Amino acid sequence: MRNLKVMMAYRGTKYHGFQRQENALTVQEVVEKHVSSVLNEKVIINGCSRTDTGVHANNYCFSVLTESKIPPRNFIRGVNGRLPEDISILECEDAPLDFHARFSCKAKEYIYMIHNSESKNPFTTDLAYHYRRPLDIELIRLAAKNFVGTHDFRAFCSGCDEKKSTTRTIFKFDVEINGESVKMLVKGDGFLYNMIRIMVGTLLAVNEKKISVNDIGSIISSGDRQLAGKTAQPHGLYLNKIFY
Repeated sequence: MRNLKVMMAYRGTKYHGFQRQENALTVQEVVEKHVSSVLNEKVIINGCSRTDTGVHANNYCFSVLTESKIPPRNFIRGVNGRLPEDISILECEDAPLDFHARFSCKAKEYIYMIHNSESKNPFTTDLAYHYRRPLDIELIRLAAKNFVGTHDFRAFCSGCDEKKSTTRTIFKFDVEINGESVKMLVKGDGFLYNMIRIMVGTLLAVNEKKISVNDIGSIISSGDRQLAGKTAQPHGLYLNKIFY
C-alpha cells in the first residue's frame, strides 16, 4: 500500500466546491474519476479543505491510498491528460501511510482578489470581485490587524455548530495593492465556514463607513454574526498554500 500526496490547482467557477455532493458537480468527483482511471482501481481522495462553490485553489493538497506502483511523474502526466482544462495536477510524491491531507495540515493561507475599478475587467470576471468604490487601503490595513491573533470567530461564521469550538488563530492578514488589483492574504491555523469571506465583507463595510475600525474588536467579542459585514462573493477567494 502507498500513500500519495498530491498538489493540484483548479478554477472553481464550474464546480460546487471540492467535496462530493449527490446532485452537483464537484472537484472531488471529477478528480476521483480520473485518478481512479490512471491507478486502475477505484479510490477516494482525501482533500485538505472544503471549498465553496466558485472558490479557486492555487495549491490544493489531497492524499490517496493506492496499491499501484505508478511513478509520481507518470501519475501527474496520466491524470493531467484526462482532467478538464480548469484542473491541473502540480506535484505528486510518496508520503507516510499516516499522512492525511486534512488532518496533518498545520496552517492554511488564502488570498482574496478584488478588481477595484469603476469598469469591470472582462478577463477577471470569475477570478476577482469587482468593487467599484474607492478603497482606503491604509484604513483597511488598520482594520485587518484586529483579526490577527487567537480569537473566537463565531461572529464571522455562517451557520456554525453551537457545540463546536469557533476559536481560531490568524497569523497574518496582509493587504496589497497593485494598480486596480487588490490582494488580501490571510494565514491561519484553520478557518470556519465562510470566515474569510465575512472578514473581507467586514473590511469593505469599514471602507464604506458602515462599520468603524474600533467596532471590530467588539464584534469579535459579541459572537453575533449579524454585527459583522456581508459575506463577500466566492469567486475572489483562493486557497493559496497548505502548510504541513
